[in-house]
This record gives sequence, structure tokens and C-alpha cells, in this order.
Amino acid sequence: MILSSLSRRLTLMAGLSSLALMPATHAIAQGASAATAPAPLSSLVSKVDIPYEEFRLPNGLRVIVHTDRKAPVVAVSVWYHVGSRYEPAGKTGFAHLFEHLMFYGSENADGPFFGRLEDIGATDWNGTTWFDRTNYFETVPTGALDRALFLESDRMGHLLGAVTQVKLDTQRGVVQNEKRMGENEPYGLVEYAQLAALLPEGHPYRHSTIGSMADLNAASLADVQTWFKTHYGPNNAVLVLAGDIDLATAKAKVGKWFGNIPAGPAPKDVDASVPTLAKDAEVTMHDNVAATRLYRNWIVPGVNSADLPQLDLAMTVFGGLGSSRLDNALVRDEKVAVAVKASIQPFEKLSIAEITVDVKPGADPVAVGKRLDQLLADYLAKGPNADEVLRAATRQASGTISGLEKVGGFSGKAVTLAEGAVYSDDPAKYKKDLAIYAAATPQSVSAAARKWLGRPVLRLTVAPGERSAADNALAGNAKAEGATHQPAYFQQPGTPAPAAGSPPAPTKIAEPPIEPVKDLDFPDVERATLKNGIKLVFARRTAVPTVRVSVAFDAGNAADDKAKLGTAGLTAALLDEGTTTRSSKQIAEEQERLGASISAGNSMDRTTVGLFALKPNLDASLGLLADVVRNPAFKPEEVERLRGQVLTRIAAEKTEPMAIAQRMLPPLLYGQAHPYGIPFTGSGTETGVKAVTRADLTAFHDKWLRPDNATIFVAGDTTLAEMMPLLEKRFGDWKAPATAKGVKTFRMDRMMRPARIVLIDKPQSPQSMILSGLLTNKSGTDNPVTLQTANEVLGGSTSSRLWMDLRETKGWAYGVGTALSGVKETIPLLVYAPVQTDKTGESIIAVRKDMNDYLTTKGTTETERNQTINSQILSLPGSFETSSDLLSAMMRNDLIGRPDDYYETLPKTYRAMTAADFDKAARDAINPDRLIWVVVGDAKLVRPQLDAVGLPVETGTLAD
Repeated sequence: MILSSLSRRLTLMAGLSSLALMPATHAIAQGASAATAPAPLSSLVSKVDIPYEEFRLPNGLRVIVHTDRKAPVVAVSVWYHVGSRYEPAGKTGFAHLFEHLMFYGSENADGPFFGRLEDIGATDWNGTTWFDRTNYFETVPTGALDRALFLESDRMGHLLGAVTQVKLDTQRGVVQNEKRMGENEPYGLVEYAQLAALLPEGHPYRHSTIGSMADLNAASLADVQTWFKTHYGPNNAVLVLAGDIDLATAKAKVGKWFGNIPAGPAPKDVDASVPTLAKDAEVTMHDNVAATRLYRNWIVPGVNSADLPQLDLAMTVFGGLGSSRLDNALVRDEKVAVAVKASIQPFEKLSIAEITVDVKPGADPVAVGKRLDQLLADYLAKGPNADEVLRAATRQASGTISGLEKVGGFSGKAVTLAEGAVYSDDPAKYKKDLAIYAAATPQSVSAAARKWLGRPVLRLTVAPGERSAADNALAGNAKAEGATHQPAYFQQPGTPAPAAGSPPAPTKIAEPPIEPVKDLDFPDVERATLKNGIKLVFARRTAVPTVRVSVAFDAGNAADDKAKLGTAGLTAALLDEGTTTRSSKQIAEEQERLGASISAGNSMDRTTVGLFALKPNLDASLGLLADVVRNPAFKPEEVERLRGQVLTRIAAEKTEPMAIAQRMLPPLLYGQAHPYGIPFTGSGTETGVKAVTRADLTAFHDKWLRPDNATIFVAGDTTLAEMMPLLEKRFGDWKAPATAKGVKTFRMDRMMRPARIVLIDKPQSPQSMILSGLLTNKSGTDNPVTLQTANEVLGGSTSSRLWMDLRETKGWAYGVGTALSGVKETIPLLVYAPVQTDKTGESIIAVRKDMNDYLTTKGTTETERNQTINSQILSLPGSFETSSDLLSAMMRNDLIGRPDDYYETLPKTYRAMTAADFDKAARDAINPDRLIWVVVGDAKLVRPQLDAVGLPVETGTLAD
């Protein structure tokens, strides 16, 4: 997976802030009804276009410009053509470590970039490292573009004078904790085994991007200087500007900020051939996993091979579709697997083809492996049919169209153009690839599959059990050498690195001001009512020809049956697994032909069935959505199949550090009787899921998923006038059942819940997961915006007190923070910190001190107030760029009773807040002495540390 400086932390934060309160999607593809043929794939593909212009500066910087005026924001994306495959022997992990250092100040902008980016309202910002490239990106308000270009140019041209030993040591610790965090997950050591088995010694792709602990410890300031001078010249970079910008403006601004940076050495490529195994290889590993996972891997060509799109389609048909060959055979029919997947992981010079099968507990993994190989052999012999190829290609086109709604981020227009330029010297590479997908035939797909998947294969098995000593050593607790506790950001700008050949003191460049940025103009929200009383909330967004629909019910995990926890989740999972007129397979195939997707899931307060549809196929897609919502069959064989999958999911959660904590903490906070006092994961309990009957599922549907308990939300490229007759046709005649509508009762029991530490033993953990919480005195319907804003200072942002202490000062954690969940009723404050094992106790002590200081003697500073308010206001225009963003905002407003124009009024609300308001809101709602702590880690190493914290410590178990 992509190694990102912040993506894992932000994913953690998003999950905690919602407590599974946004639907945990159970994705399916979606398709046309028999009466309505989907739009031809060729017509869909022909409309996918990102017009661009480009120029080069004299220093070699390639600049690509795309104009998109839909919002007053510009995506800035800088790609350097260097990644981990360029690392010499003994320097593994250095490309990624250097990426971290790029976020910690340059000669004219010293200190962490996080706060600087937040201060200008940046959204979708991050940095990632992969085998072939390192990229940095942010989407900023148009008025902040000069500031963003100044920051990017300063770290491209003026970095080394600001790099210190303190920064290197601190970020070394952060990266090592990122490494531990990945390795602490189930299957977290698989990549090492795959690369070692598939690639010969010395191959540039053979070592992982995260690198080894020993090599990370050995990285020196001299390495930093050499890496920067060798690879970070403008002539080895591509800059893409996409959004509210034009070519003339781009030329002037880029020339101003980047024009004086001298070119670096001529880039030198690192060749990497595509090897073939001499014979089939067999590898078996053991890990703390719930299900045996079978892998089949091959090294295949890179992104510039004509075979790769064909091979991608072959893998998608075999195991990437909701109706794939593997799904139909192993999951639906034979029921010996709970999950399957086949996909391509593409790189520049080569790619990795991968098939995975999660064996159903109780099934024989050896027999399932033989069956998998038989299915693959049959597939290679006979090939896919035309409909399968069409469905796979349509899904690819649909995904591309969806991603291009954004100008920036991980999948938007800027990254699409940059990737083509860097890997293929062609920003329009995406367009050529889509044409290949659209023209593919069973014959072309079969030829590629036989050519590359008929070669010797790596068969890797990960079975439940203890990790071997050799594997466990890869996830060891090696620490950074020479680490210091002095904050890196306290170093004076321009402090020279204490190494021979340090650069001279830099010439100061003035930081540009931010030009005026208009407040958010939130799209107009329209409301209507269907003839049966269902309310409709609508907003138009025309950036791409897609429409998103959510049918939301006042239900969710809080409506779950306490005697049979998991009823709500199992009901939602079964909605798309067969209706009274369509089978599970038919539903999946219809979605795929339409290039649509249906997702059904529960947040804490709502059950939502969502639709993503291509505009030309909207009517047929709505027909399938309505059938799934209104007519689930709950066929006994499907109930049993999905029951097995949910039980395996629960077992898997008990092997995942965060999920373990999310299962343990809620009953400790709310008590067993409260609707929120259930596992935040939403999966229920083993006992509950096993006890659910088909009658229970039907009863839950009748009680909660009904027209008099529903609201329909729509956002996208359509109009209210167009949507009304379509929705009337599909939902207007839906009548509520005779049974009474469900009602949730929120009441707190009177049990005392004293502060304490609950330790969950997870042997062999290279890291401890800390999750703590307390109940505030606020509900979601109170709309506590001042409290939420104060939380940004405490732990909700990358410049917060907790983040700056545990990550940036101490280097004990990759990510740390606080989150106020988005529930409708009583809101919990959660504190999370995955930390290195030997700092578990000290981390809790540090968090408690930071929180007590903030809530007593060291409240919000004026600087923190100003930065937080600036960030909140300036980031609003970029926060609702997509129809998905818009839909979520509309649903949130409706859930907690805010007006439709709420986000337009927010800037005025923010500007009126003072630092004293922050402090009052936080102190009124948060009592850190009431925090209950759950720690998941290796008890024999962690327990002695916890005794020093000063709280009672007890051992917890996850019995159910």
C-alpha cells in the first residue's frame, strides 16, 4: 500500500470522529434493468477528458495546467521522480523518511508545514512515497495559491539549511512508529515475504518502501543532503495546477516562485526488469489472524506495457467484481470463502498481480487452495465472456469518472495528469488507457491472462498462530538512535546541519500574504415531498455526469436488538444479496453493467442505502436501488452465508488493535443499556449474530426501513424537476407496513464509571494502541460548534497540542489526537494514540498532562485561536468540492436539525469566537479525570508501565 505521512493518521481520525457513524459500506456494483439498456461504454469513455496546457521553466521544471472554475480552489501537486527503488543498499526507507523531513520546515518557512497548510485553509493535503515517486499535494483557496507555491518552492530549492539533527531524529522515530503500526495489523508482515520470494537479491523493488529498522537508524544528515541534491531538483519534478487557474496566471506565478531554483543533476533511471520465478514457490506464515488467507502472486509488466490494461481486466473478471468468478464459486455457491479479491498493483517498471482468498473458518485451506488453482486453470483455458469484459471495463470507466470530480486529492485531475507525465511522459495517459479498456475483447483479455498468469506462481499462506521468531523480528521495537526530546520546531530557522559541507546561511525570501478569499457559497438546497410522504432533500452539482442518492432511515446501530446485537448490521448487509425478483448475482451484474454502485450500512443513528449512478444510466440505477430497499428476500441460504461473513469479521476485529479497543470502550462509557453502549464497529456480538433468525431480519426491516421513517437525499448532475418523477415512479407507491414504527429510547443508567485503565493483552505487539474516552455534556443536536473548534486545538488537527507533543516533540507515535463523534445524542470525546510499546505508560501520563494543562492553566492562545479560525473558514470552499461531500453535509444538517444554509453562516460564527470562548466550551464539557483508558498491547511489557500512571489497572477480555 502507499506509505503516506498522514493518510493513516487521518483515516484513524475520520473513523473515530464518526464511531462508525457514517455507513460502513457494503459495496456492490450495479446495473441496468432488463427494460433499459445501459449507455454504450464507448460513449462514456469518450466524454472523459481533462484539457491541459503545459510549459517548462529554464531549470527544467515541467508545469501542467488544467482550468476548472467550479470552485474557487486550486490543486497543487508536485511529483518527484524518485521513490524507494532508487535507494542504494543499506539505505532502505530513506525516500519515505525524507518525505517526512520535507514537512518540517525550509529555510524561509521553518517549522512544521502542517500548521502552515491549515492556516491557509488547505484541504486534501498530504505527502506520499512509493517505489517510483514521491509526491506532495494540497488543494488551497485561490487567494492562497501564492502562499502554497512559496511553500513548495522553498522546500524544493531551500531545504537543507533548515534540516537539523533534532528533526532527523524525531522523524526517524515517527517513521519507525508508522512502520510498527502497519506491522501490528493482521497480515502486516506479508509484503516483506512477497517481495523476498518474488524478486531476486539486488532487485530495486525487492525491499519495502517503509524500509528496515536498522537502515532507518543508520540514516544520517549526510544522507539527507545527498538525497536532496541528487533527486529533488526542478528538472526531476512535475508540478500540476488544476482548478481556478489559467495558463497565463500559472506562468507568472510559477516563474516567480520556482524560476530561480537551479537545476539538479541530470536524473538517472534505475532499471528494473520483470523477473519470472524459475518454478512455483510455496511459503507459509503464521499471524494473529481470524481466517487463513491464501495468496497467489506474479510479477507482471509496468504501467507502460500494452498488456497491463488487458491483464487488469482479466483479474477484475476473475476476482474484482461483485459477480466475479471467485465470488460466485467460492463465496456464493460453495461457501468455503468469506472474501476474495483479484487485482493489479501497478508500478512504473513492473506490477504485482495478486489473488487473495480468505478461507471460511472450518473449511480446509489446502482443499480451498487446490480449488482456487483449478478455477484459475479453467479461467485461463476458457477466458472471460464478452459480458464479463464489458462489466469490468465499465467499472473502470465509472471509477475514473467519479475520481475526476475532484481537482486534487488522491484520485483527482491533478494526480491523474501528474502520474501520466511522470511514469509515461504523457499527461493524457489515462485517456489512452480508457480507450484500451473500452476496446478490449475476450480474446485480448485471455491472451494477456495466459501470457502472464500461466507462469510460475507464488503460493503464500497466512494461517492463524504465533508469528515466527524471524517474522516477529521484522516488527521489533528498535528505537531511533540519538533521539532527543527537544522539539524540532523550536530550532531556529536556518540552523546549519552539523556536518561537513553544510550550506551557507540562506538568503531570506518574504512569505507572500493571502489574498482575500470569499466565504463559502454553499449550493442551494431544495426540498420536496413524494406523494407517500417521503421527504426529498436535493442539491445540484454538475462537475461530472454522476448522481448520488442516499435513502436514509432513522435507525442505525442504535436501533439494534440488544438481545441479538448484530441484527441491524446483518440486515443492511443482506439488502443487496437478493430481492424477491433478483438474485444476489443478478444484482451485482446489473450494477456492473450500469457502472453504478449500491452501498448499504449503518451509522450509529441511521441506516443508509446509497447509490452512485452515471447520469445516462440514472433511471435504471434507481430501479435497482428501489428493489434493494423495498424488496429484500432474506433468502435462508444468503442469511447463512452473510452470517458466516459477519462472524468472521467479528473474529477479525478481535485481532485488530483499534477494533479491539472500539469493541471494548463503548459499554464502559455508556453502559450496557444505552443504545450507544455497543461495539463501535457496528458488527454486533458473536452470540447476537448467531441468534438472529430470518424472522428477526424481516421484522427489523418492517420496523425501521420503511417509507414513514425515510428521507431521500440527492446530489449531482440533475435537477429536482428531473428527479421527482423518477423517484415517484420508484418510491412514491411504497406503503408502510401495518406494524408500528421503531422508536429508540436514550437513557443513561446510574452506574458509576470511574476512571481506570483496562489492559487487553495482545502478545507480540510491536506497538500499544491507546483509546480512551469520556462522555461530554453535549448532544449532537446541541450543535456544539465552539467545543468542536476548541477540540482542534486540543487534539483534532495536525498542529494540536497532543499531535505536537507525542509525535513532533517526542516521536513516540505516528498519529495521536482527539475526536468528538458525530452522534445525534450524547457525544463522547475520544483520545487515541498508537505508541511504541516502551512508551505506553509515559504516553498516557503525557496525554493527561497536556489535557489538564489545556483545560486549566494553559488555555487557548491567541495564535492558536487565529490559526484554527483561519483554517476552518478558508477550508470551507474546498470541503464541498464533490457531490459526495455535499450529500454528507446535507445529511448531517438534517440529522441534528441544522438549517440548510448552515455552512454559509459558519464563517460569521467562527469570526465571533474568542480564545476565552474556546476555553469555556472545552472546560464545561470535558473532565479529563473521568477518562476511561483501554490499552491493547503486550501485557508483559506494558503492565509495569501502567502502574506508574496513578490509575487503577485491570485486565480486560473480549469474550463476545
